[in-house]
Amino acid sequence: MSETRFWIQRLSKTAIRAMHILGIAGSAGGILYGVEKSLWLHWWIMAMVTGVIMTVLEIRQSRLWLIQLKGVLTFVKLGLLGSFFIIPHHKPELFITILVMSVVIAHGPAGLRHYSIWHRRRIDEPKGKKRQING
Repeated sequence: MSETRFWIQRLSKTAIRAMHILGIAGSAGGILYGVEKSLWLHWWIMAMVTGVIMTVLEIRQSRLWLIQLKGVLTFVKLGLLGSFFIIPHHKPELFITILVMSVVIAHGPAGLRHYSIWHRRRIDEPKGKKRQING
C-alpha cells in the first residue's frame, strides 16, 4: 500500500471515530438528564451511523474482530443500548456503563482487546493476512 493511501485510510477512520465521539457527546445530555429528544436526536443518529460504519470497516479488515473482545463488547454495548426500550428508567446507568466499557476496551492493552472469547487467549491476524480497507 502506498504511503498516501495509508494516510487517507488512517485519517478517514480517525475522522469517523471523531464524529462518533461527537455524536455520543452531543446525545449524552439528553440521555443523562432527560432533555427533550428533538434537541439531541440528530447527535444520536450521527453516533449510530458512524458506529455502524466503524463496525463494518473493522469486520472488513479482519473477521477475527467478531470473536475478539473488542468486537464482542461492541455487540454487548448494542444489547445495552437496546435495553433502553425495555428499562427506560435506567438509561443513564446503561449509558454510563456503555461509555466505561468503550474506554476500557479502546484504551486497554492489546492483550485485552485481541483476546478471543472462542480461543480463550489473545489471537491476532497472521502477518500479511490483515486486509486493507479500500479507500
